[in-house]
Amino acid sequence: KVTARLSSDLLEDEGTTPDAPARPFRREPGGAEDVERQTTIRKAIRCKGVGLHSGKPVTMRMSAAPAGTGIVFRRSDLGGLRAPARYDRVCDTALSTGLEGEGGARVRTVEHLMAALWGCGVDNLFVDLDGPEVPAMDGSSEPFVFLVSCAGLTRLDAPRQTVRVLRPVTARDGEAAISLLPDETTSIRMEILFDHPAVGRQAFDFTPINGAFRDEIARARTFAFERDVEAMRNAGLALGGSLDNAIVIGDRGALNDGGLRYGDECVRHKLLDCLGDLYLAGAPIVARVEASRTGHALNNRVLRALFSDAANWRYETGGKAAKAAVA
Repeated sequence: KVTARLSSDLLEDEGTTPDAPARPFRREPGGAEDVERQTTIRKAIRCKGVGLHSGKPVTMRMSAAPAGTGIVFRRSDLGGLRAPARYDRVCDTALSTGLEGEGGARVRTVEHLMAALWGCGVDNLFVDLDGPEVPAMDGSSEPFVFLVSCAGLTRLDAPRQTVRVLRPVTARDGEAAISLLPDETTSIRMEILFDHPAVGRQAFDFTPINGAFRDEIARARTFAFERDVEAMRNAGLALGGSLDNAIVIGDRGALNDGGLRYGDECVRHKLLDCLGDLYLAGAPIVARVEASRTGHALNNRVLRALFSDAANWRYETGGKAAKAAVA
């Protein structure tokens, strides 16, 4: 059984406080430049915790980045070697998404943070880590949304870009599949199927409007089955896992105090993972996403398929498409 306990706390730089939930910026109506602007955070902020898979303590600091930077991880313990948050930098998809950057520097389990940055509308950010993995926090995106709320957002003097899907693109692996379909707005349908009475088949449709990411997705935690924990540990995975940062599902349901946050928390978390993985496109994707039993590997494969042909997609700047792509 899982016995390790997570120890983490939020350390807010420069006296920031969560005055209001993080919100993506909106267009400034009127005038010649009626377009969406890129964002970064207003103030630096940090937290500390433990890596879900490595089990190692880690401190993470997020700070403002200039327009056009994107999301960039930096290993402060390796002299600041950078790993851009890009689909073509993905090097590991075993129960998480890992990136490889300069000098072979790696950063693991980026998907929960990436989902939070997508949901909060953060375009540019430096993420400094003194270890090889993003801290697990509570196993969801909610703590990272809180950090962005504390730090606040600021507009930059550059228009926001989105990636519009122009032709259907699909990645498959047996019965698992994920498709990106042309659409005027962003939406996603996720289906999962597990041979376990406490989960079984679940489906969830999500459209990112009116704070839906915070309300419906951000709090969903990563999960594991009790029967699999020993095997994962023997494989060097989930070494930092605990009932504080993951749902552990036994024969009769969740072993966590308080049970599930949502009755269908498992499918919501799979959707959260998918959103984080897809934000590795380097910009929000405007498409209808249809996913069934997908995981990190397939999520990355569909991005590689999308960008393998210039006829599949195009960049769009500001306006309706950018606004529709954020939660």
